[in-house]
Amino acid sequence: MRFPNGYGSVVKLSGKRRNPYVVRKTAGWRYDKEKDKQVQEYIIIGYAPTKADGLQMLAEYNKNPFDVSSSKITFQEIFEKWSASKFPTISDSNVKGYKASYKLCGTLYNKVFKEIKLADLQYVVDTCGKNFPTLRKLKVLFGQMYEYALKNDVCNKNYAEFVDILKYKDRNPNRRDRNKFDKYELDRIWMQQEDKYYQIVLMLIYSGVRISEMLDLLKSDVYLDEQYFDVIDSKTENGTRKVPIADKVLPFFKAWYDDTDSEYLLHTENGEQFKYRNYYDSYFIPLMVNLGFDKTTHCCRHTCISMLAEAKVSQTTIKKIVGHSGAMTLTEKVYTHLDVRELIDAINKI
Repeated sequence: MRFPNGYGSVVKLSGKRRNPYVVRKTAGWRYDKEKDKQVQEYIIIGYAPTKADGLQMLAEYNKNPFDVSSSKITFQEIFEKWSASKFPTISDSNVKGYKASYKLCGTLYNKVFKEIKLADLQYVVDTCGKNFPTLRKLKVLFGQMYEYALKNDVCNKNYAEFVDILKYKDRNPNRRDRNKFDKYELDRIWMQQEDKYYQIVLMLIYSGVRISEMLDLLKSDVYLDEQYFDVIDSKTENGTRKVPIADKVLPFFKAWYDDTDSEYLLHTENGEQFKYRNYYDSYFIPLMVNLGFDKTTHCCRHTCISMLAEAKVSQTTIKKIVGHSGAMTLTEKVYTHLDVRELIDAINKI
């Protein structure tokens, strides 16, 4: 069968290949000095397993031509291009949310975006181990990226709308029960207090902060003489607060503060900020395994809240210390002014 001039061709390549048929169109001509003649230059539309598939690919291209260079763009490149235009128009908290969702998509980073199928997106959802609110944000990211890709002729179908997250609405696929450290477990940790990484566990327990808040803590926001630190960039509005440093863990804060010239209170051996997965997987979990405990970092926060309640500290003061999202009543927000000394006295009761 002879095609019209300029239609393109499907040619079988030599050797054993998964997709041996190359689909191409002439892009122009150039003079080849070695052959001393004009030779064709081609744009490669794609590769196909059979000639019939190649002919269909060629027909679809001629019916709806697309930018071939765009057809090779990866998931990672789409995210970079989309975020470059999107992020300047949204809040920092939304930027963080999108970045957190993107971190879950490692299996997609190097895949050609046009070749990604529904099964690839669903695999990320099914294996990331996140709860429903997080999966909802992930699906929003997929939708935003596909909208961008469709507008720029990178793909012609939006698989994001078919991603199923509803089956996780009432359950967390990787849920672990949150429970506090009991007295025996606390005693075991205190026996390891000379180890600076066990000190971090104690700093978390006796401050009640979220792990992200502790890892993001800058030395410039720590006031050792006044015995408190500021949580500035928190998960919630109520989370922005002054956190007292208990007498019993103050030496640990001082030791980490004086350890290196790093701008972060907690840092790696070379002074870099701890990233969550690095700290959790390489430090916290091995420390717990060493003691035979099955705990998460949130257990530290839960332990602090429980011990404060057991020590008869008022709920208003507990909320001030731990920054409970949505927990403060209007009266507490407007009329309660607890100074740092009162907060220190409260945390020293545990």
